[in-house]
Amino acid sequence: MKNFVAKWNSISLILRIAIGLLIGAVLGMACPSLGLIPIFGNVFVGALKGIAPVLVFVLIISALANAKNVPGKQFRTVIGLYMLTTLLASLISVIASFAFPVTLILADPAEDTAPTGVGEVLGNLITNMVQNPVSSIINANYIGILAWAIVFGLAVKKVGSEQTKQTLTDITDAVSTCVRWIINLAPFGIMGLVFTTVSENGLEVFVGYGKLLAVLVGCMFFMALVVNPLIIAVCLKKNPYPLVFKCLRESGITAFFTRSSAANIPVNMQLCEKLGLNKDVYSITIPLGATINMDGAAITIAVMSLAAANTMGISVDIPTALILSLMATVSACGASGVAGGSLLLIPMACSLFGISNDIAMQVVGVGFIIGVIQDSVETALNSAGDVEFAATAEFMQWQKAGKEVDFKWNK
Repeated sequence: MKNFVAKWNSISLILRIAIGLLIGAVLGMACPSLGLIPIFGNVFVGALKGIAPVLVFVLIISALANAKNVPGKQFRTVIGLYMLTTLLASLISVIASFAFPVTLILADPAEDTAPTGVGEVLGNLITNMVQNPVSSIINANYIGILAWAIVFGLAVKKVGSEQTKQTLTDITDAVSTCVRWIINLAPFGIMGLVFTTVSENGLEVFVGYGKLLAVLVGCMFFMALVVNPLIIAVCLKKNPYPLVFKCLRESGITAFFTRSSAANIPVNMQLCEKLGLNKDVYSITIPLGATINMDGAAITIAVMSLAAANTMGISVDIPTALILSLMATVSACGASGVAGGSLLLIPMACSLFGISNDIAMQVVGVGFIIGVIQDSVETALNSAGDVEFAATAEFMQWQKAGKEVDFKWNK
């Protein structure tokens, strides 16, 4: 048994995930009534979601408490890249929606509540920042976790002893070890997740929404394979695809199945460590990216809102479309880091066209129907981008310092 486990662990994680994916798909088609298999997926996602808030909290506190000199310029570059790509994603999705207009067949209204304006979204963000820190960890409120972790980290840096700082480092290492153990179980978790998807959702459910999915997924692939690489190439003046493909393989694949940027934070932390990035910086920018780097969310909000306008026969002019792009960018930053988080922001964007909340929530319902594909691709794009631009900002600093960026980790 030990030899089998050792041999299994010697196989690359990506190959093990592929094996789990294949087994899950086959079992989902052949034995859809097996009740045990989905438990693997639920346990995997639950474990990631459970450990992620604790990891983020202790990582940021430890990073700030022990940091000698966090490069502020690099931090600002990461945030700028996050916001730039989200804006470009919303603009591209608006252009694609004009080029390939989509209409919907609306069903029953969805039962969820949603923000009614940008002001409410921003208000929610501010409110979340000052929520009780223990409550923030329990409820996976990452805005609150980030805010309080920064406060505690700076406080420990100012008044904490070296022994206290070392204790924080030890706690962080222990939590990170737990995360590595969980990630090693990803093939079994993904087997359960794929089994659930295949057994519960036949391909026929997507036929009526094929064009909508094509526009959504097409925009996301264009961002992932064209726009993001182009930005990285301009910044680094190097072939960006080794970095892009590594992030898509090691971050995008797990994010695709977990459908949660928040749950994928531990995966991204581990990937940043593999890339040799500065832990003082990525321990802050990666969790922040899971909140504000929302290219896929911006695409979803813009495309679904314009589809609703087309369905209602509303003519959308260029100035209104540009306003929608800005609204989608801002509101995407308020999207929750959990599955389907961007969908509940659609009614806010629909309000720009005077579409009633009742109709808009029906559009949200459509979003949940296609979410098996849409939300999976959206999260993969968002999560891979978190690492891509955290790495790009640091590699730029390396180049300015005369250090060669040769992507040795890709060999």
